[in-house]
Amino acid sequence: MPAGTTPTTTVLTTRGLLLDMDGTLVNSDAVVERWWRRWAVEHGLDPDEALKIVHGRQGYATMAVLLPDRPVEQNLADNRVMLAQETADTDGVVPVPGAPAFMASLADLPHALVTSADENLATTRMKAAALPIPGLRVTAESVTSSKPHPEGFLKGAAALGLAPADCVAFEDSEAGITAARAAGMSVVGIGPRALPHAPTAHAHDLTHVRVEPLPDGRIRLHVTA
Repeated sequence: MPAGTTPTTTVLTTRGLLLDMDGTLVNSDAVVERWWRRWAVEHGLDPDEALKIVHGRQGYATMAVLLPDRPVEQNLADNRVMLAQETADTDGVVPVPGAPAFMASLADLPHALVTSADENLATTRMKAAALPIPGLRVTAESVTSSKPHPEGFLKGAAALGLAPADCVAFEDSEAGITAARAAGMSVVGIGPRALPHAPTAHAHDLTHVRVEPLPDGRIRLHVTA
């Protein structure tokens, strides 16, 4: 926040929270950038340009954007290799500031993880960041279409037994925010990548989000920008 700027708080009321992982709960940027830079250079691409679109999508979907004429089978094969490399590399994986307290505040409240990572990568990164792994998870194996398609968030709402409009998504990327909006949800944007994409509310990190359970079972979110 610029010096002299007065904080503003947005209050949202919901019945369930759907949480992206990378960039939202877990800072895995060091790993993501390490392996995607290498992949981009190997394929004759500008790594800085590639990194502008990798966040939020499954790997094969990113590859399809960057190399649109390449066969999908090759993208899927490369994606399997990339997942193995990223899963084995936890150097620099840390919680987003405020994530431990935020997750603790959700322990008894309806919430689910909705991530483009597969189950193994999601579990590895949540453990590396010492964060509790939600019992309800929508991972890469759960969907046929990657973010920015809304399928993951729609499945997350269904897993909670809630209508999409009764959920709030937490996201850091353009692909994720687009997916949540397409699912009919309000979106809390976390971190600098989220801000240009006009989420419903925005916080620099999770230290600026307060969760307030209400007597009627709803959840009030206080998000300070």
